[in-house]
Amino acid sequence: MSELPNIVFFGSDAICLPVLNYLKHEAVGECVLRAVVSQPDRRQGRGKKLQSNPVAAWATEHGIELLQPEKPTRELADWMVEQHTAVALVMAYGHFLQQSLREAAQYGMLNFHGSLLPQYRGASPVETALASGDAETGVGLMQVVKEMDAGGVADFEKVRIGEQDTGPELRVKVGEAVVPLLRRNLAAMLAGELQFKQQDISLVTYCRKMRKEDGAVDFTLPAVAIYNRLRAFTPWPGGYFDHGEVRIKIGRASVEIDGSASAEPGTVLSTSPAVRVATGAGVLCCHELQRPGARMLPVADFLCGYTLTEGDRLIGGTAQPLVRKEP
Repeated sequence: MSELPNIVFFGSDAICLPVLNYLKHEAVGECVLRAVVSQPDRRQGRGKKLQSNPVAAWATEHGIELLQPEKPTRELADWMVEQHTAVALVMAYGHFLQQSLREAAQYGMLNFHGSLLPQYRGASPVETALASGDAETGVGLMQVVKEMDAGGVADFEKVRIGEQDTGPELRVKVGEAVVPLLRRNLAAMLAGELQFKQQDISLVTYCRKMRKEDGAVDFTLPAVAIYNRLRAFTPWPGGYFDHGEVRIKIGRASVEIDGSASAEPGTVLSTSPAVRVATGAGVLCCHELQRPGARMLPVADFLCGYTLTEGDRLIGGTAQPLVRKEP
């Protein structure tokens, strides 16, 4: 067995891949990635074939021991102790981790959380920052405790949110930001010398999981707010509205902040070169649309096979808050 400190990594999402690559290829003289713990393979897609998640697939490809318990248990904690685990790292794993697991590593269990805590504790911090119109977000290196995302924070790496970033693009940035964060903290982490600052309870906010109905566009919101939510909800749940009995999805969009929109929210103002729709403030310009059973098309092509006219009313939904003060 190597004399270098062992790390066990818990994760299931592609956002973890940059830090896994760092641990495997760049931190070879400082530590050993002993194992990866990930969600079990699930049946997905139309054929319901059994598929590995991105982290499990990475571990298999790189010859790292892969553990995929349906639920992490005391047996896994005992195994980590037997392996002389120095640190356990977690990011986007998807399971509650009980006390025995949190204490199984010599220097504890640490989490990479995709927000500037204490803001956006919870399930969707990256998408919530984007939907909220924030100019920046980040990733924090924090202690894992019983209460969700409540541990002390050792360090942050900030990430700028681009004006046209979508959810997947921002997740890539946040995933990449973990690497410099870990690089400058790894030595102290492996020596048990990290210093943690407790979160300011008065500033804590929580974000929830996204739901399918979040994709229903609320045209009473300002156009900028709709645009931010559309970017955050790419690719799921997306953005859509109803035109009569037809549900239409929105692809690429933009905003006219100073556009003339004296009409009721949801009213089509014009259809060329984009479908311009009145909102609570400003105009939402839809450059790509998709009807059921078809593919996403530029508006000019979409309108060759579907009729939208000036004055038509588009029906969306009522936007539900993404952020709250209480868990």
